[in-house]
Amino acid sequence: MQNIISIVDGVTRHPLYRMKEPINLQIAADEHVAIVGNNGAGKSLLVDTIIGRYPLLMNEVKYDFTPSESKMVCDNIKYITFRDSYGDSDGSYYYQQRWNSHDLDETPIVRDLLPECRNEELKRALYDLFGIEAMLDKHIILLSSGELRKFQLTKTLLTNPRVLIMDNPFIGLDAKTRDLLHKLLGELTKLTNLQVILVLSKTDDIPVFITHVIPVYDRHCGAKITKEEYLAQQEKVPAHVLSEEKRRRILDLPYADNLYHTEHVVDLNKVSIRYGERTILKELDWTVKCGEKWALSGDNGAGKSTLLSLVCADNPQSYACDISLFGRKRGSGESIWEIKKHIGYVSPEMHRAYLKNLPAIDIVASGLHDSIGLYRKKQEGDVAICEWWMDIFGIADLKDRSFLQLSSGEQRMVLLARAFVKDPELLILDEPLHGLDMRNRRLVKDIIEAFCHRKDKTMIMVTHYQNELPDTITDSLYLKRN
Repeated sequence: MQNIISIVDGVTRHPLYRMKEPINLQIAADEHVAIVGNNGAGKSLLVDTIIGRYPLLMNEVKYDFTPSESKMVCDNIKYITFRDSYGDSDGSYYYQQRWNSHDLDETPIVRDLLPECRNEELKRALYDLFGIEAMLDKHIILLSSGELRKFQLTKTLLTNPRVLIMDNPFIGLDAKTRDLLHKLLGELTKLTNLQVILVLSKTDDIPVFITHVIPVYDRHCGAKITKEEYLAQQEKVPAHVLSEEKRRRILDLPYADNLYHTEHVVDLNKVSIRYGERTILKELDWTVKCGEKWALSGDNGAGKSTLLSLVCADNPQSYACDISLFGRKRGSGESIWEIKKHIGYVSPEMHRAYLKNLPAIDIVASGLHDSIGLYRKKQEGDVAICEWWMDIFGIADLKDRSFLQLSSGEQRMVLLARAFVKDPELLILDEPLHGLDMRNRRLVKDIIEAFCHRKDKTMIMVTHYQNELPDTITDSLYLKRN
């Protein structure tokens, strides 16, 4: 039997990148595999070993890419990582860049970044699936996180790889596109020699074409089993993960003495946003009252994140719009930093911008001062508050670890703690459960629900999964793509 990838007693040379036991792994030529495990279990470490990023001590990884003409790993294996869902993070990206149109001339357009493809049928199928034609002349920084995901998938699939490895490929995609991607990958595995390896945190999302599962736990690579075996032995996530003691602590948290106490939290009056020829929002009227919990939804590119960027004053166009926050009209004199003190926020753009080599607790503390990174020394009281919220999110043991050394799921938990750390009057959560494993998804949902039961707390939440919404949702807004 042809093994396309084989590792025997694999131990990386660098101790920092080792699993706790030697890796023994074979993937046969007709197998499509899901690598599954909790956040921080070592899934990305295993994949980096599979693709040869970390050289091994004795037995190198063996590949057999037959019938591919090339023997090169870089030609045959393509890997889309979690961060790719937010675009190319080359260090030049900064938070709010997507909203600053004066940077457009210095950024490429989608058309120029897509490779040539000799297979016109594949190209047409991908362009139709992901709506690429409508994106071709858009600057890369103007793409929504979902559109960036579609772009990255198209860019990679156009190279016609022998093995495609994707880290959480369905995050950030609306329901229709998720279903179509499931079908497309299934068709490609039937019609071509493509083999698919998915790295999944959300294990109720395993596509039908997957044949085998490799469980990863506590930096151990488990034995490969069939998908049916894996599903049969799956333990159900409890109905609630947050302990009653921690839920009570959230509910009993003392209230600050500088609250606004206004009936209207957000007022948008005939707000329109345009980029070039494209209208993102057109004469939108929207009022969010104190204590309301809103679900904001819509297809990829409909303007959800743009709308939230206006509320948070991260979008320069917000100052030309008729917007009031906490009863104060934008531009009427009050500093936006004064208003931001009352808002907690997490988003894909924020995660993308956080390439900061700082201890995790400093990332959480930056939420107290609304900075990307920490630009002032932590006060003694700040440390206690940050540790309190990190404990609530179950990440207290990560506080001294560098943010860049954490898994993407652990990073998301840190950024969530950052959003909650000042007990905000307005909580804005844009795809908050991206990349989280099943238990952490339930934990964060529990925390959100407990927080929403606090007096006069207002929330706006974006998600493409209806089952992620907390039971406390009171209102909904659906944006249609123009």
